Amino acid sequence: MQRKLPHSNLYLREEELRRGIELLYFAYRDFTRDPDEILVESGFGRAHHRVLYFVGRNPGTTVSGLLKLLRITKQSLSRVLGQLVEDGYIDQRPGTEDRRQRLLYLTDKGSVFEKQLFETQRQRVAQAYKTAGPEAVAGFWDVLLNIVNESEREIVLRQIEK
Repeated sequence: MQRKLPHSNLYLREEELRRGIELLYFAYRDFTRDPDEILVESGFGRAHHRVLYFVGRNPGTTVSGLLKLLRITKQSLSRVLGQLVEDGYIDQRPGTEDRRQRLLYLTDKGSVFEKQLFETQRQRVAQAYKTAGPEAVAGFWDVLLNIVNESEREIVLRQIEK
């Protein structure tokens, strides 16, 4: 299939912006499809997946740290986290300096499940990267980072550079 590429600053026209937004929607739909099928079997949803992913990437993070990272309400996190703890996917431990803190870790069961979910997305993204090539990947990362609110970019950069 021959792709229509934007020329000079024509990519800023409404039609080109709509094309990019539609591609984001379709890519997200397919990016989440495989893990969604696995999550349904466990009675979980995308919020559970995000919590598992970011606790796995940030072992020992606090509940407040996870709230800041995900930018969700305490009530939303409480429901999802409670279910993951109750079902044995996440372990909560008291902080070493402040016992009121709850430090979050994946259990062995949680780690296996998170890896299963990640693998479906890893394969899809790896294939897309291979097909597009390194320059396109660098450009893609730039575009995604610039979609993130400017005030949050440093936080995001620190997170992804782990």
